[in-house]
Amino acid sequence: MTTTRCVGVLLAGGAARRFRGMPKGLALVDGLRIADRALAALRGATDRQIVVANDPRAVRWFPGLRTVKDAEEGHGPLHGLRTALAAAEGAPVLVVAWDMPFVTAALLSALRDEGERGATAVVPLAGTPPRAEPLCAYYGADALVACDALIARGERRAAALFEALPGSVTVRGHDLEALGDPARLLFSVDTLDDLTQLGGRLPDGEDTARR
Repeated sequence: MTTTRCVGVLLAGGAARRFRGMPKGLALVDGLRIADRALAALRGATDRQIVVANDPRAVRWFPGLRTVKDAEEGHGPLHGLRTALAAAEGAPVLVVAWDMPFVTAALLSALRDEGERGATAVVPLAGTPPRAEPLCAYYGADALVACDALIARGERRAAALFEALPGSVTVRGHDLEALGDPARLLFSVDTLDDLTQLGGRLPDGEDTARR
């Protein structure tokens, strides 16, 4: 049972160089924007939701949601996590990258439950070789201090935060498989070929608001 309020954060950024620079989260999978699929999972596992996005069009893409920009743009995904933690104003966060169409509320709730048992961060671990997914993860409020220290040293990798936090844990193996196929749960649409293989498509207009 969860006891602490938790903020769900959609990470709507990245240069999307392998996506011709287009906003990946607006692409459609099964008729729904990938971003909206991720937001639905966040709504099922968190108490309120915000969007971290530097694109000024994001306020139109996500009407009714608070949109927060990085204090400094172009410094990599670790800055996105820093922005998420700061915007949560002392609450823990569950973050999901906006190009992950198959994340579920059940997975996010499991990450949150583990975090509320005392973990400083909870990250799913899957694949061969196993790889952590730091952009689909739980971070306690205290992670902000560690994040600032990493950024001050010039770190940019999102995984560096999980690696630096004492008391961080992973969800892997049978525990992760009980929540679904790990490869599907953590799949990210990185390229246009990925989108095509899913039977997805680009929106009619790039600057597309929620339908």
